[in-house]
Amino acid sequence: MKLNEGQIGHTYLVEGVAVDETLARRLAALGVNDMTPVTILNKKGGGSVIFKVRGTRLAVGRRISDGVLIRDIRQGPVLPMHQEEGAIHGRK
Repeated sequence: MKLNEGQIGHTYLVEGVAVDETLARRLAALGVNDMTPVTILNKKGGGSVIFKVRGTRLAVGRRISDGVLIRDIRQGPVLPMHQEEGAIHGRK
């Protein structure tokens, strides 16, 4: 789901950032990295979002909020599809 599709007051985990490289580096410097929790504080018309990440409030427009992919923090961890049950526990 995209950042601008989340619900106000809910916390999500960042799954990825699909924006141009320069902007992705800037977001990473601000703490928007994979598996980082973000809480949506407010949403405005047109897709802009105000959210909290690592104790800091950030506001982004639609172009950026469309490129930040999130998932509900209440979902379990996502394991790579190629990882086998035995490999997880050190057995193969």
